[in-house]
Amino acid sequence: MKFYKAGEIPKVGNMYFIYGDGGTGKTSLTKLFDGRKLLLSFDGSTNALTDTDDIDVISFEYSDAPNMQKLVMSYLSKQIAKGEYQVIVLDNTTALQNWVLENIDGASKDGRQNYLKLQTWFRKLGDFLRESNLNILATAHQIDNGSTGLDGKGRFEADMNGRTFNAFTGPFDVVGRIYKDNGERFIDLDTENGNHAKNRLDDRTLIKAYELLNTEKKEDK
Repeated sequence: MKFYKAGEIPKVGNMYFIYGDGGTGKTSLTKLFDGRKLLLSFDGSTNALTDTDDIDVISFEYSDAPNMQKLVMSYLSKQIAKGEYQVIVLDNTTALQNWVLENIDGASKDGRQNYLKLQTWFRKLGDFLRESNLNILATAHQIDNGSTGLDGKGRFEADMNGRTFNAFTGPFDVVGRIYKDNGERFIDLDTENGNHAKNRLDDRTLIKAYELLNTEKKEDK
């Protein structure tokens, strides 16, 4: 527990969770952030970063899978403690979830308990990232549920177990879906569309992808 006197509340980093189809530029969003960045890749898709010189990458492989939870927390703890990074990126939490679930399934035969353990681990991971006070970017694949009803709202969601998604993204400031339209990349932040979305930083509901880190002053309600 920490106590801050009025007027002495420190500024902490912002947390962004962006999901979308493959090829929509999720990994490339890392380039928007200033400072030195550490990216943990869970699917090996690092080609979009080959032209950078300020991003360190830890790329997990199949041989790491049996120890995934321990390795992720160990690397994060050590690297954050060094104080060398301003941004932490978890690239493809869909793949991370699948690896973690496979480990939990292998240790227990109780399906309900397995998913509870999955949710608990991701909640701890989200809280740990929040307490780092760094800027955080996490990405995931999307699920297209098809048209629902006459308005088609609620069609897209992150490709994660629903309760695990909620447990992990609770501390995040922004949740949005990235997509392409006429060659431009956009991020949907509108909760009224029914998709996984939120924006606690300002009132924007639809932005161009390169504007993700821009913020506007919230209107007084």
